Amino acid sequence: MTMKKCAIYTRVSTSMQAELEYSSCDAQKDRIHSYIKSQEDLEFFKEYSDPGYSGGHLERPALKALLRDIEDQKVDEVLTYKIDRLTRSSKDFYALIEFFEKYGVSYVSVTERFDTSSPSGRLLRNIMLTFAQFEREMTSERIKDKLEQKALRGLWNGNLTPLGYTKVDKKLIVDEILSNVVV
Repeated sequence: MTMKKCAIYTRVSTSMQAELEYSSCDAQKDRIHSYIKSQEDLEFFKEYSDPGYSGGHLERPALKALLRDIEDQKVDEVLTYKIDRLTRSSKDFYALIEFFEKYGVSYVSVTERFDTSSPSGRLLRNIMLTFAQFEREMTSERIKDKLEQKALRGLWNGNLTPLGYTKVDKKLIVDEILSNVVV
């Protein structure tokens, strides 16, 4: 039996998630290692992790390193905890899968139990990816709506208070002393 060298890819969107003592990336990695142990033909090669990077784009250092190793034919299979850990964009996902296929690399989402080597796996992948992209777009809309509503109520949306203002009850009030500094 030929052993396949597998790469683990993990990701979380925020640095706050990444800084926990036992982060989501750690939990993803542990689950994937359990999956590897349950398979007779998989051999762990390397872990690639992008803590604090959005899945809405491909500009992630560990993902780029993974793609370079695929080009160098060091990887036979890419494993993620869920499809949305790889990407939340349908367009990017299809580009990644096309890239994987070009180099003979298969992709497996270990919790959603599909891999890209079968027609049913590809169908499920497409459905899951559509939902991941929908979820990302809905989250973006909700955040935008919340910020807009806060602004309409006169509430401050930012973190740091601008020079010349003081924050009182979540609203910006002109600071008479410091406002003279602002020209």
